[in-house]
Amino acid sequence: MNTELQKLKEEIHSCNKCSRLVDFRNNVLKDSKRYSTEVFWRKPVSGYGDIDGKILIIGLAPAASGANRTGRVFTGDKSSEFLISCLHEVGLTSIPYSVSSDDGLEYNDSFITLAVKCVPPDNRPESDEIRNCLPFLYREIDLMPNLEKIVILGGLAFNSIISYFKWKNIDVKGAKFKNNASYEIGGKRIFCLFHPSPRNVNTGRITREEFIETLRKVIS
Repeated sequence: MNTELQKLKEEIHSCNKCSRLVDFRNNVLKDSKRYSTEVFWRKPVSGYGDIDGKILIIGLAPAASGANRTGRVFTGDKSSEFLISCLHEVGLTSIPYSVSSDDGLEYNDSFITLAVKCVPPDNRPESDEIRNCLPFLYREIDLMPNLEKIVILGGLAFNSIISYFKWKNIDVKGAKFKNNASYEIGGKRIFCLFHPSPRNVNTGRITREEFIETLRKVIS
Protein backbone atom coordinates (compact mmCIF):
# COMPACT_ATOMS: atom_id res chain seq x y z
CA MET A 1 0.00 0.00 0.00
CA ASN A 2 1.03 3.58 -0.67
CA THR A 3 3.00 4.68 2.42
CA GLU A 4 1.34 8.10 2.62
CA LEU A 5 -2.10 6.56 2.24
CA GLN A 6 -1.40 4.06 5.02
CA LYS A 7 -0.22 6.88 7.28
CA LEU A 8 -3.37 8.86 6.52
CA LYS A 9 -5.61 5.85 7.20
CA GLU A 10 -3.99 5.40 10.59
CA GLU A 11 -4.52 9.08 11.42
CA ILE A 12 -8.17 8.87 10.41
CA HIS A 13 -8.80 5.69 12.39
CA SER A 14 -7.32 7.19 15.56
CA CYS A 15 -9.16 10.53 15.38
CA ASN A 16 -11.26 11.57 18.39
CA LYS A 17 -11.72 15.28 17.68
CA CYS A 18 -15.51 15.42 17.79
CA SER A 19 -16.85 14.34 21.17
CA ARG A 20 -20.46 14.10 19.98
CA LEU A 21 -19.49 11.78 17.14
CA VAL A 22 -17.16 9.71 19.30
CA ASP A 23 -19.96 9.14 21.81
CA PHE A 24 -22.46 8.28 19.10
CA ARG A 25 -20.24 5.90 17.11
CA ASN A 26 -19.31 4.08 20.33
CA ASN A 27 -22.90 3.54 21.45
CA VAL A 28 -25.22 3.45 18.44
CA LEU A 29 -27.02 0.08 18.03
CA LYS A 30 -25.42 -1.32 21.19
CA ASP A 31 -28.81 -2.62 22.28
CA SER A 32 -29.75 -4.03 18.89
CA LYS A 33 -30.60 -7.74 19.08
CA ARG A 34 -29.87 -8.07 15.35
CA TYR A 35 -26.18 -7.26 15.86
CA SER A 36 -25.76 -8.63 19.37
CA THR A 37 -23.11 -11.15 18.31
CA GLU A 38 -21.04 -8.73 16.21
CA VAL A 39 -18.03 -6.67 17.24
CA PHE A 40 -18.51 -3.20 15.70
CA TRP A 41 -15.67 -1.20 14.15
CA ARG A 42 -16.73 2.02 15.97
CA LYS A 43 -13.90 4.17 14.61
CA PRO A 44 -13.66 6.79 11.86
CA VAL A 45 -13.82 5.23 8.39
CA SER A 46 -11.16 5.95 5.76
CA GLY A 47 -11.43 5.62 2.00
CA TYR A 48 -11.03 2.37 0.11
CA GLY A 49 -10.07 1.31 -3.39
CA ASP A 50 -7.50 2.21 -6.02
CA ILE A 51 -5.72 5.41 -4.94
CA ASP A 52 -4.05 5.48 -8.37
CA GLY A 53 -7.40 5.37 -10.13
CA LYS A 54 -8.93 8.11 -12.26
CA ILE A 55 -12.30 8.18 -10.46
CA LEU A 56 -13.14 9.38 -6.94
CA ILE A 57 -16.53 8.68 -5.34
CA ILE A 58 -17.55 10.75 -2.29
CA GLY A 59 -20.44 9.96 0.05
CA LEU A 60 -21.75 11.64 3.19
CA ALA A 61 -20.74 9.65 6.29
CA PRO A 62 -20.66 6.07 7.63
CA ALA A 63 -23.98 4.37 8.29
CA ALA A 64 -24.66 3.09 11.80
CA SER A 65 -25.29 -0.46 10.56
CA GLY A 66 -22.90 -0.09 7.63
CA ALA A 67 -19.35 1.24 7.81
CA ASN A 68 -19.51 1.99 11.56
CA ARG A 69 -20.18 -1.72 11.99
CA THR A 70 -18.00 -3.25 9.26
CA GLY A 71 -15.11 -0.76 9.14
CA ARG A 72 -15.25 -0.28 5.37
CA VAL A 73 -16.89 2.56 3.51
CA PHE A 74 -20.28 1.71 1.93
CA THR A 75 -20.35 -1.83 3.32
CA GLY A 76 -23.14 -3.77 4.99
CA ASP A 77 -26.20 -1.53 4.66
CA LYS A 78 -28.99 -0.77 2.18
CA SER A 79 -27.22 2.22 0.60
CA SER A 80 -24.21 0.00 -0.07
CA GLU A 81 -26.43 -2.68 -1.59
CA PHE A 82 -27.78 -0.24 -4.18
CA LEU A 83 -24.53 1.61 -4.86
CA ILE A 84 -22.19 -1.35 -5.27
CA SER A 85 -24.57 -3.24 -7.55
CA CYS A 86 -24.73 -0.16 -9.80
CA LEU A 87 -20.96 0.34 -9.73
CA HIS A 88 -20.47 -3.32 -10.62
CA GLU A 89 -22.84 -3.07 -13.57
CA VAL A 90 -20.60 -0.43 -15.16
CA GLY A 91 -17.39 -2.26 -14.26
CA LEU A 92 -16.16 -0.18 -11.33
CA THR A 93 -16.19 -3.00 -8.75
CA SER A 94 -15.12 -6.64 -8.89
CA ILE A 95 -18.33 -8.01 -7.33
CA PRO A 96 -21.92 -6.67 -7.11
CA TYR A 97 -22.15 -6.57 -3.31
CA SER A 98 -20.38 -5.11 -0.27
CA VAL A 99 -21.33 -6.97 2.90
CA SER A 100 -18.15 -7.26 4.98
CA SER A 101 -14.54 -6.11 4.99
CA ASP A 102 -13.38 -9.58 3.92
CA ASP A 103 -15.82 -10.22 1.06
CA GLY A 104 -13.18 -9.70 -1.64
CA LEU A 105 -14.59 -6.45 -3.04
CA GLU A 106 -12.14 -4.44 -5.11
CA TYR A 107 -12.61 -1.13 -6.93
CA ASN A 108 -11.48 -0.78 -10.52
CA ASP A 109 -9.72 2.49 -11.41
CA SER A 110 -11.63 4.16 -8.56
CA PHE A 111 -11.41 5.16 -4.90
CA ILE A 112 -14.39 5.72 -2.60
CA THR A 113 -14.50 7.83 0.55
CA LEU A 114 -16.70 9.98 2.79
CA ALA A 115 -16.92 13.68 3.54
CA VAL A 116 -17.38 12.93 7.26
CA LYS A 117 -15.52 9.94 8.66
CA CYS A 118 -17.70 9.13 11.71
CA VAL A 119 -21.37 8.19 11.82
CA PRO A 120 -23.43 11.24 12.92
CA PRO A 121 -26.77 11.19 14.77
CA ASP A 122 -29.67 11.31 12.29
CA ASN A 123 -27.09 11.38 9.47
CA ARG A 124 -26.59 15.09 10.16
CA PRO A 125 -23.07 16.17 11.07
CA GLU A 126 -22.69 19.63 12.58
CA SER A 127 -20.68 22.34 10.85
CA ASP A 128 -17.68 22.07 13.18
CA GLU A 129 -17.60 18.30 12.70
CA ILE A 130 -17.54 18.73 8.94
CA ARG A 131 -14.70 21.25 9.27
CA ASN A 132 -12.72 18.82 11.43
CA CYS A 133 -13.02 16.11 8.77
CA LEU A 134 -12.33 18.16 5.67
CA PRO A 135 -8.50 18.02 5.98
CA PHE A 136 -8.69 14.22 5.82
CA LEU A 137 -10.77 14.39 2.65
CA TYR A 138 -8.44 16.98 1.12
CA ARG A 139 -5.43 14.75 1.75
CA GLU A 140 -7.16 11.72 0.23
CA ILE A 141 -7.88 13.74 -2.89
CA ASP A 142 -4.32 15.01 -3.10
CA LEU A 143 -3.02 11.43 -2.90
CA MET A 144 -4.77 10.56 -6.19
CA PRO A 145 -2.14 11.40 -8.87
CA ASN A 146 -4.33 10.32 -11.80
CA LEU A 147 -7.64 11.80 -10.68
CA GLU A 148 -9.85 12.96 -13.55
CA LYS A 149 -13.47 12.47 -12.45
CA ILE A 150 -15.35 12.87 -9.17
CA VAL A 151 -18.73 11.32 -8.43
CA ILE A 152 -20.63 13.21 -5.72
CA LEU A 153 -23.33 11.41 -3.72
CA GLY A 154 -25.53 14.09 -2.15
CA GLY A 155 -25.42 17.75 -1.24
CA LEU A 156 -23.08 17.53 1.72
CA ALA A 157 -20.47 15.68 -0.33
CA PHE A 158 -20.89 18.34 -3.03
CA ASN A 159 -20.30 21.16 -0.52
CA SER A 160 -17.18 19.35 0.67
CA ILE A 161 -15.66 19.07 -2.79
CA ILE A 162 -16.52 22.71 -3.51
CA SER A 163 -14.70 23.69 -0.31
CA TYR A 164 -11.71 21.67 -1.52
CA PHE A 165 -11.54 23.60 -4.79
CA LYS A 166 -11.93 26.90 -2.95
CA TRP A 167 -9.07 25.86 -0.67
CA LYS A 168 -7.04 25.33 -3.84
CA ASN A 169 -8.09 28.80 -5.07
CA ILE A 170 -9.95 27.27 -8.00
CA ASP A 171 -13.00 29.06 -9.40
CA VAL A 172 -16.28 27.25 -8.62
CA LYS A 173 -18.65 29.94 -9.87
CA GLY A 174 -21.97 28.57 -11.12
CA ALA A 175 -21.55 25.10 -9.64
CA LYS A 176 -24.65 23.99 -7.72
CA PHE A 177 -25.74 20.55 -6.62
CA LYS A 178 -28.39 19.03 -8.85
CA ASN A 179 -29.06 15.38 -9.53
CA ASN A 180 -27.40 14.23 -12.78
CA ALA A 181 -25.65 17.61 -13.24
CA SER A 182 -21.98 17.70 -14.23
CA TYR A 183 -19.33 20.42 -14.14
CA GLU A 184 -15.75 20.96 -15.17
CA ILE A 185 -13.87 22.37 -12.17
CA GLY A 186 -10.12 22.68 -11.86
CA GLY A 187 -9.54 20.28 -14.71
CA LYS A 188 -11.73 17.60 -13.11
CA ARG A 189 -15.16 16.50 -14.29
CA ILE A 190 -17.69 16.49 -11.43
CA PHE A 191 -20.82 14.30 -11.58
CA CYS A 192 -23.67 14.88 -9.12
CA LEU A 193 -26.07 12.19 -7.90
CA PHE A 194 -28.54 12.01 -5.05
CA HIS A 195 -27.24 9.87 -2.21
CA PRO A 196 -28.40 6.24 -2.66
CA SER A 197 -30.16 6.14 0.70
CA PRO A 198 -33.15 3.80 1.17
CA ARG A 199 -35.41 6.86 1.39
CA ASN A 200 -34.24 8.22 -1.97
CA VAL A 201 -34.42 4.80 -3.61
CA ASN A 202 -37.76 3.71 -2.12
CA THR A 203 -39.51 6.99 -2.94
CA GLY A 204 -38.25 6.92 -6.53
CA ARG A 205 -36.25 10.10 -6.07
CA ILE A 206 -33.47 8.15 -7.72
CA THR A 207 -33.87 5.13 -9.95
CA ARG A 208 -31.39 2.44 -10.80
CA GLU A 209 -31.68 3.29 -14.50
CA GLU A 210 -30.88 6.99 -13.99
CA PHE A 211 -28.07 6.21 -11.57
CA ILE A 212 -26.41 3.78 -13.95
CA GLU A 213 -26.89 6.16 -16.87
CA THR A 214 -24.82 8.79 -15.04
CA LEU A 215 -22.20 6.20 -14.08
CA ARG A 216 -21.85 5.23 -17.73
CA LYS A 217 -21.06 8.87 -18.48
CA VAL A 218 -18.39 8.76 -15.78
CA ILE A 219 -16.56 5.82 -17.33
CA SER A 220 -16.95 6.95 -20.95
